[in-house]
Amino acid sequence: MNRILGDRRIVALLLGPALLVYSAVMLLPVVWSFGYTLFEGNAISGFEYVGLANLRELFSDPDVRDALWFTVRFAVVLTVVQVAVGYGLALLYVFLLRRASSLVRTLVFFPVVLPTVAVALLFQQLFESAPRMGPVNQLLDLVGLSPVDWFASGGTSFVVIVLMEAWRSMGFYAVLLYAGLVDIPDELLESGRIDGAHGLRLVRHIVLPLSTPVLLSSVIFSINGTLKVFDSVLALTQGGPGNTTTPLTLYMYQTSFTYGQYGFGSAIALLLSALCLIVTLAIFRSARRDRTEA
Repeated sequence: MNRILGDRRIVALLLGPALLVYSAVMLLPVVWSFGYTLFEGNAISGFEYVGLANLRELFSDPDVRDALWFTVRFAVVLTVVQVAVGYGLALLYVFLLRRASSLVRTLVFFPVVLPTVAVALLFQQLFESAPRMGPVNQLLDLVGLSPVDWFASGGTSFVVIVLMEAWRSMGFYAVLLYAGLVDIPDELLESGRIDGAHGLRLVRHIVLPLSTPVLLSSVIFSINGTLKVFDSVLALTQGGPGNTTTPLTLYMYQTSFTYGQYGFGSAIALLLSALCLIVTLAIFRSARRDRTEA
């Protein structure tokens, strides 16, 4: 096996077909899309070379700034919620429920496999204010608070979107982090207990440092997924009211396929790709710096 893997020609022969398919399906369309940033128009009206005009428009379009602000705010808030809740559930599975956690893990993971449209319709009904009050507003009315029109403003719509995505995805991050926690040797945990570390002290000084790699992976998964949010926002609010809940992905879709501006839509896609790359590199650099200082 070592002799085979050490032969570059055999490695190239084995990996070549897969790399060719991946390049044709993934890399070539990305490069093609970036090329569109230099043009204006669409497949029907034709294309006109405009140079860097689309990239300059990115910095002057207020809708791009609004979409970028919503995307970053949504990504930061939801990443914190997803990873924190997922880590809390993982600790619950390992230290409290233990062998009895299988059923709970299955129930919590179930929303992950539900269709996005079904989840969006569920939350529309939960937070409905007209023509009838949904369960959330009924509960507010029951405790003496005024019902809220949750989808009438960007602030309350943002809250509903975050709650929906957190509920739908927390099971995935709980299982991902649980897989990292169960790999912690029992001998280290027992040594910590003998030294007097129990409860939160055990988690803070032993479990948390040892689970840093899987936490880092969860943060990267979450931040990249939330930066590219599309279907859940489209199904729940369609970017409204106005454009207050429009992320970069939805604005890119509207620009390209509703208004037929392929070039400017590709420029928005380039901005989103650069944002994902910068955030991922920043997370890796920060983690590497922490390990070096430690």
